[in-house]
Amino acid sequence: MIRPYIAAMLRVRQLANDFGGPFDLDLARGECVAVLGASGAGKSVLLRLIADMDVGTGEVTLDGLDRDRSSGPQWRRRVVYQAAEPAWWAADAAAHFRPGDLAQVHALLPRLGLSPDLMAVDIARLSTGERQRLALVRSLAVGPDVLLLDEPTASLDAASTAAVEALLRARMAGGLAVLLVTHSREQAARMGQRAFDMIDGALHPA
Repeated sequence: MIRPYIAAMLRVRQLANDFGGPFDLDLARGECVAVLGASGAGKSVLLRLIADMDVGTGEVTLDGLDRDRSSGPQWRRRVVYQAAEPAWWAADAAAHFRPGDLAQVHALLPRLGLSPDLMAVDIARLSTGERQRLALVRSLAVGPDVLLLDEPTASLDAASTAAVEALLRARMAGGLAVLLVTHSREQAARMGQRAFDMIDGALHPA
């Protein structure tokens, strides 16, 4: 079956560093592309290179705008990278959100089974799963065009995983593009319109 052509929103060409690549990838608006592979194969390298978190060579464009024409912070507001173990730099969750985003944050929390009361709790007292879901709220609150997710449900039970996937599908229906790193082929099949295996720092169609 021939896949119909869909115009790419994110275009990656010959992106590489010493740990992976060169990568070529197109990601359309509203599309999820899943990346599978063994630990250490280069999956996180790909995400960090796209997000301009690591130094590399090659070209990345978003809606035709070359990444090099944006500052790092500007780029990472449109192309948000969520690490497998997201960083927290303040004592409570509320301090990690802009005041203008709090209404949206409080609307998102119950969709992931989280109580608004968690915003005032010391981050260190939250479970790994609570922190992982809060990290997704933080990523979505800035209104990205592209979300680069590194194993976003690795610490979640089945119900919480289903809630995360449902929220992502809803945002994708509104145009969000998602590049999803996962170890679950079942999740890749549920979420991804396309999937790739990362083998020794190179992408191969799954």
